[in-house]
Amino acid sequence: MKKIILLLFIIYNCFADTHAVVFTYHRFGNDKYPSTNISKEQFKEQLEYLHRNNYNVLKLSTIINLLKQNKELPPKSIALTMDDAYKSVYTVAFPMLKEYNYRCCVFVNTQPIDRLSKNYMSWDEMREMKKYGVEFANHSFSHPYLIQKKDILDKEIKQAQKRLHEELGDDTNENPKMFSYPFGEYDTDIQQYLQKNGYIGITQTSGVFYKENLHEIPRYPMSEKFATKQGFQLKLNTLPLPIESVKADETQTPPSLQIKLKKHLNIGCFLSSGEMIDVTWKDETTFQIQAKEKFTSRREKYTCTAKAQKGKWYWFSYLWVDKH
Repeated sequence: MKKIILLLFIIYNCFADTHAVVFTYHRFGNDKYPSTNISKEQFKEQLEYLHRNNYNVLKLSTIINLLKQNKELPPKSIALTMDDAYKSVYTVAFPMLKEYNYRCCVFVNTQPIDRLSKNYMSWDEMREMKKYGVEFANHSFSHPYLIQKKDILDKEIKQAQKRLHEELGDDTNENPKMFSYPFGEYDTDIQQYLQKNGYIGITQTSGVFYKENLHEIPRYPMSEKFATKQGFQLKLNTLPLPIESVKADETQTPPSLQIKLKKHLNIGCFLSSGEMIDVTWKDETTFQIQAKEKFTSRREKYTCTAKAQKGKWYWFSYLWVDKH
């Protein structure tokens, strides 16, 4: 028996991971909002793929706590998250999740819940989901652009946390305390506030979650455009880009980014639109990227990828936000 246990331990550790892929969703089956919606068919297809291919769908809090404790994750670990607590999370996604015995994390901006908005879940519905094992976390009180309203940052987070405790129990969003940035926007000031107050920062920036980015956990957004079978499976098979350091220079227009890798890779970099960015190598492992033209949107991302072994891809995204 001891030999069998030892063998299983060795096998597990050979295939265990130190990273996880996290997906984020908003609306389900509501094609009025294609940029934040995924169809019922797409979501069903994704859950079925995870089931058939033996992915470990874990709670986000479980993944965070394991990595914080320097423990390895089960192989093929992923987490499913939903922002805003829209009604379709309960009416569409929740029944599908129960069918596969999967859990998720819902980030709640509490003001519309208290106002009984028909577009959002109710506290009773959330209580039902919590009994099943769904976890709920902080997405602020009123979902503001916090970079421009840092004077209300403390109030927004504390008020939302207070309402989560009052309605869902004092244990809600406490181990760990998680905060999803409204609109996915954050800067160093907001990050420092979270760290000082014991929160983990959750982004909407694409990438792979590993211990080193614990306070800006990336997630792959899943909407109709990106939720294709090919796109979903590609992101499932991503690895964290092996980065030694990142230097961002916002004094330039458009801003530039310098990345030093732990090893040389054939890198390709892109804007959110998919337009390629020229890569300038400084030495064997250091390269610089900069868009050709000034940004035209409030948020922009530089995304860099490289082929890895066994059909996988290294992936890293950096978010730029117009703070004015």
